[in-house]
Amino acid sequence: MTPIPQFSDTVESRHERLDVDDYGAVYVVGDVHGSRAALERLLAELDPADDDRLVFVGDLVRKGPDSPGVVDLVRDDDRLVSVRGNNEQKVVRGDKDPDWLRDGDRAYFESLPVVISFDDALVVHGGVDPGRPLDDHTVDELLTMRAPDGDGYDGPFWYDDYDGPHRVFFGHTVHDSPVEREYAVGLDTGCVYGGMLTAYDYRNDDCVTIEQTTTHEQRDDAKIVSVV
Repeated sequence: MTPIPQFSDTVESRHERLDVDDYGAVYVVGDVHGSRAALERLLAELDPADDDRLVFVGDLVRKGPDSPGVVDLVRDDDRLVSVRGNNEQKVVRGDKDPDWLRDGDRAYFESLPVVISFDDALVVHGGVDPGRPLDDHTVDELLTMRAPDGDGYDGPFWYDDYDGPHRVFFGHTVHDSPVEREYAVGLDTGCVYGGMLTAYDYRNDDCVTIEQTTTHEQRDDAKIVSVV
């Protein structure tokens, strides 16, 4: 049995542990980025029961047309939870002060855990550095991890050399299709850029994808990783 992950005191205070036996279906959902219409279509496809749980990898907001709508869908439904993404962090720190921000939104983003774990799984926004123990990671590293020994989208990416023991579900790095590896599952499939919104069905080890019908923001092809 994989041990419960251990983090530094700073991260542990922002770590939420779920008992997967308390839920029916469990889904992990990729970056939404304010694309409420796509999220509504995904929720209709999944049709979650009252005892199901949907865990989002963060970046609920920014770039898309309806960040407040996405926040309301997630915040107001007890079945939906999210870790904090780097875009929520930018609002928390005051680096971004979007015109759609309402009273209570910043406090909600600050309340989001940085890590959600269950069974042998970790859900974080960015990823982990395979060369260092979990308790040596900072909050910002877990939010922004991409290529600890490389150069951004030029790679190599953290998951190329990661071999567990925890299976890490992550977003942040945009891929043209889901990354499905033994110890890493990447779920940012570029919804806001005209790609897909992806949910991973944890019980059935399968992905559910919704094709986007609108490109809300253009993105350079060099910043969309091809999954071979």
